[in-house]
Amino acid sequence: MISIGFLGLGKMGSVMAPLLIEAGYDLSVWNRNAEKANNLVSLGAKLVSSPAALASTADVVVSMLADDAAVIAVYEGPDGLLSVPVNGKLFIDMSTLRPPTVHYLAKQVQDSGASFVDAPVSGTVAPAKIGKLLVLCGASKEDFERAQPILDIFGRRIVHAGPVGQGTLLKLVVNLPLAVYWGSLAEAIAMGNEGGLDLNLMLDTIQDSSAALAVLGLKIPTILGEPSPVAFDVASMKKDLLSMLDTGENFGVPMPATNGVLETYSATLDDGYGDADAVEIIRYITEKVTQSR
Repeated sequence: MISIGFLGLGKMGSVMAPLLIEAGYDLSVWNRNAEKANNLVSLGAKLVSSPAALASTADVVVSMLADDAAVIAVYEGPDGLLSVPVNGKLFIDMSTLRPPTVHYLAKQVQDSGASFVDAPVSGTVAPAKIGKLLVLCGASKEDFERAQPILDIFGRRIVHAGPVGQGTLLKLVVNLPLAVYWGSLAEAIAMGNEGGLDLNLMLDTIQDSSAALAVLGLKIPTILGEPSPVAFDVASMKKDLLSMLDTGENFGVPMPATNGVLETYSATLDDGYGDADAVEIIRYITEKVTQSR
């Protein structure tokens, strides 16, 4: 069986990587903070000292990192993945990146004689933990077929969107309506609150109407202030919104709704909510309106 290397043990990576061990793969891992690999080592993974060491030992390298800068550093740093011979290897990046970054990385990897697949995911920690993510893949037909058995471990469905970069573009398309939805819900809740409506009543009624997204029910406890794990934070939402706007503008698409919600998320971030769940934008807007009376 092929050997796999996994880089990035944050919220998502830490629950995705164990699935590879469960599937029987020989797994090597690297993370900037090595202590985060302790659980995986206890399950049988091998901890390596650098991305270069991981690329040297693995047939397939999977990365799930925070942002474009982190991915570029891991691939092109002094001890990066591409600092060693990688001819014939397969690189699968599952981070949410900007399309130009994906195309750049793909060229660097291909120039090194290896293959590159972009495979960002839709879904948060809970579905990631049980291998039920929606995986959005950009790759050639041959590389997709090579990557699919591994992606199947992580996903309930694997969508081959087209060549390299199309998976990333589809991820932005999927996430944009969600970002705008939370922004519009925040405004709706703030309006109802100012008019004297009860928060529980509003959420219960919205959930039972055509205005409810499937994810709303899962987020109601967080909106009500109950302690809940942070699945996707405000800072990450702002990062993705900037990528969405940049991509839309490159295609000449007017994006007034996206620009508006970016302003709201930027203000939420600036007020110290960066690590809070993205739906905390609702509490932020409601409180700001109340304070301005």
